[in-house]
Amino acid sequence: MKRSVKRMSSASKDKLLRKHIADLLSGHNAHVDWKAAFTGIPSKLRGVRPDGMPYSVWELLEHMRIAQWDILEFSHDAKHVSPDWPAECWPETPAPPNAIAWEKSLKLFERDLTAMNKLVANPKTDLFARIPHGTGQTILREALLVADHNAYHVGQVILVRRILGAWKQSQS
Repeated sequence: MKRSVKRMSSASKDKLLRKHIADLLSGHNAHVDWKAAFTGIPSKLRGVRPDGMPYSVWELLEHMRIAQWDILEFSHDAKHVSPDWPAECWPETPAPPNAIAWEKSLKLFERDLTAMNKLVANPKTDLFARIPHGTGQTILREALLVADHNAYHVGQVILVRRILGAWKQSQS
């Protein structure tokens, strides 16, 4: 028989909360995860903006990477200076300069997502404490912001891929 949440110890509740946040960051729950969204995109389509859409898949990837990096750095570095919005939060061109830039962006995105997960998973991280150099933000809020922002843009990636004919219904 499962114990009710009311009867769980504070340590058990903390562990459960951290697991839920990690699951949310991974994106494996109610929607496609980020890896699936970016896997198998033909290189010739990475920089295409479909009719009526403001972004290419490359622009979405780079924006997600930059935003996630910014949130992570803010979360642990008082000296971090955020990029100017919107000029420095989106790539300059719709297409990646080359395949190396595409792969680098994916690796950096994964690195920073892993770092955010580690920050949240660390029992020494007080999820509810105000970030000293912030204006009321907490690590919990920043982790939820990353998860929310990524989920929103992963949905856009899937939409762009569907319009371009580069997404199979079975992938959803």
